Amino acid sequence: MAEEYNPDLISVIDEDGVEHIFEELDRIETDDGRYVALLPVYDDAEDILDDDGELIILKVEEDKKGETFLCPIENDKEFNEIGQIFEERLNEKFDFED
Repeated sequence: MAEEYNPDLISVIDEDGVEHIFEELDRIETDDGRYVALLPVYDDAEDILDDDGELIILKVEEDKKGETFLCPIENDKEFNEIGQIFEERLNEKFDFED
């Protein structure tokens, strides 16, 4: 019997109050912080076709109240290092071919 696919979906509210749905592909924790790799989820087939398929990598941060926020990685070196880690992990996890 085939294994059923159940994606890990998360809802993110942007600074304008608009909700976006993402599939969480992976998460890692390093000495520098916690990070997630996400793909947008669309209801409309046209939006799926228009998407560039690029992975979204965000840093997980918490405020003093303990609320969790997903923030862009502003530092290019940090972004490239984390992106490389996710690329290697996801290639192994999903058995991608170069």
